[in-house]
Amino acid sequence: MKTILLSLSGLLLLGACSKWQNDQKQLTKISTDGEWVVSSYIDDGDDETSDYTTFTLHFMESGVLHGTDLLSSSSSPYEGSWSISDSNSDDDSLDDLDFNINFSVGNKLDDLSDDWDIISYSDTEIKLMDVSGGGGGTDYLTLTKKP
Repeated sequence: MKTILLSLSGLLLLGACSKWQNDQKQLTKISTDGEWVVSSYIDDGDDETSDYTTFTLHFMESGVLHGTDLLSSSSSPYEGSWSISDSNSDDDSLDDLDFNINFSVGNKLDDLSDDWDIISYSDTEIKLMDVSGGGGGTDYLTLTKKP
């Protein structure tokens, strides 16, 4: 009986890991396919979307993130990094995946830097949320694929 229970729990863990890996692969594929715009950015209740309407984001498979300001005379993009990680090894659900965005301090896109919780995603939209540690404020970021 113990052998059967151990085997079943192993299969359940394998299935959960597989689900997490599938979500991670799918979201990586979606993110790296094209350019994205910030269609909504709510910072602790304040709508700051207009600060980012001129930017496009390009997520590279290598983990590099390019942010380009379409109104800037400079052709150099703002460079950062991104990844998708599992924030809790005990629970491999979509709720537990983090969409990590990092731009250096002082960069115009620095406010987007965070370990975002994934609310939902599709081929054309990624909805993210972050609850701040100290103050407890909640930020929301929605990325929409550029046509």
